[in-house]
Amino acid sequence: MTDGQRLFIGGSWVAPDDGFYEVIDPATEGVVGLAPEASREQVYAAAAAAREAFGAWSRTSPEERAAVLDRAAGIIQRNFLPYAELAQAESGATTGTARGMQVGVGVARFRRYAKVEPVEQALPPQINEAGPFGKAAVMGALVVRQPVGVVTCITSYNNPWANPAGKIAPALAMGNTVVVKPAPQDPLSVYRMAEALEAAGAPPGVVNVVSGSRAEVGEAAVDSSDVDMVSFTGSTAVGQRIAEVCGRGMKRQLMELGGKGAAVVFEDADVESAVRGIGTTFSFYSGQICTAPTRVLAQRAVYERVVDRLAAYIGYLKVGDPRADGTVVGPVISAAHRDRIESYVELGRKEGARVVAGGERPAHGAEFERGFYVAPTLLADCTNDMRVVREEIFGPVVVVLPFDDEEQAITLANDSEYGLIDYVWSGDVARGFRVARRLRSGGVGVNTVGRNMEAPFGGFKKSGVGRDVGSYALHAYSELQSIVWPG
Repeated sequence: MTDGQRLFIGGSWVAPDDGFYEVIDPATEGVVGLAPEASREQVYAAAAAAREAFGAWSRTSPEERAAVLDRAAGIIQRNFLPYAELAQAESGATTGTARGMQVGVGVARFRRYAKVEPVEQALPPQINEAGPFGKAAVMGALVVRQPVGVVTCITSYNNPWANPAGKIAPALAMGNTVVVKPAPQDPLSVYRMAEALEAAGAPPGVVNVVSGSRAEVGEAAVDSSDVDMVSFTGSTAVGQRIAEVCGRGMKRQLMELGGKGAAVVFEDADVESAVRGIGTTFSFYSGQICTAPTRVLAQRAVYERVVDRLAAYIGYLKVGDPRADGTVVGPVISAAHRDRIESYVELGRKEGARVVAGGERPAHGAEFERGFYVAPTLLADCTNDMRVVREEIFGPVVVVLPFDDEEQAITLANDSEYGLIDYVWSGDVARGFRVARRLRSGGVGVNTVGRNMEAPFGGFKKSGVGRDVGSYALHAYSELQSIVWPG
């Protein structure tokens, strides 16, 4: 257990005005550590510190900023195991997830944005026609990417390393300064990241971290007059409230919100491959990922086979202690979230869905006496008007619907408020790409659940605003400026 974590403001470790709150291990319900409860005034102080530091940091060379990120990656790598253990304790992730997908991806993202990319582009000279201000002239132009300014990064609980790193690293690489408001459930890892950046030479005020369990901490991090942009990962409902505040101040936004990914399985698909892809993804991190294909649309000729194979797959998933070898599905983040997921399963029953697998809380064995465990659950014979089909559950629950033909599959897949990532499985690759182009989502996997980590990531509709990952993240944390002169 770590005691008395302090806030990081303006290069100093500061005692919180409003005391501390407990960070709970989802697997044991024990106390991992005490996180600081920032006051509204301290959040404003963090934003002011970021504003003060912005000028000098934005004028450093891209190479200098990249060197800080690279050194921070090295520090994190050297502390890999203790950082992974802390992330696991805070988040309830399995050992493989905490090491590989959390800390490991965090390191990779710092390394990625330590690569210097061009921020200027010269445009070909253009002959302007004569106008009211003079005769025709040849005009040159230079397009420059400038940093936005002070960026508030509000991070999600489902990945306390990769998600913050994916915001902080590209923002700093572009010359911005940041105020990080981590998820209240697992903030301690983000403070370790701040320590690494401080040790790597990030000047005072360039990185600030303020945590809290109350809504006013996040509100202050958004409404501060010193903040130019908000980068948020979380629920659509919270994203909408943030967008309202940003709109009043004309602040830039990058929003990665909810998802209810459709997985379209055609009759000519490799069903076993589709089931493996769906199964590994919807059960990953106990279903607490927005990219999960939790809405399976199966063509009638293979519908029962898809249901049967998914049920068999779920039967092989080991649920239990995330620190134990072989565990695939650990706990969800909190008791409240466990109850919410279970309420959706019960709602599905009432709506007429057939519970094929799961549906009951794991109750066998001493390991389930404590911890927030949910059994992976399969609901079949669903219809598109059911709430379990339309709403994001954010847990290890997958629903299955039948469809007759390609047009109906596209209609069902698009009949959703969300549009983050969808999936298509078909033996006809041309059809896979044809259907993918008609799906209203930010990304589509054709015969895969894998991702290209340089491809833009973000959603249509209520799944978000903007794109990040790869060079697109550098675009997101910058403004375009045109410099024009007579050539």
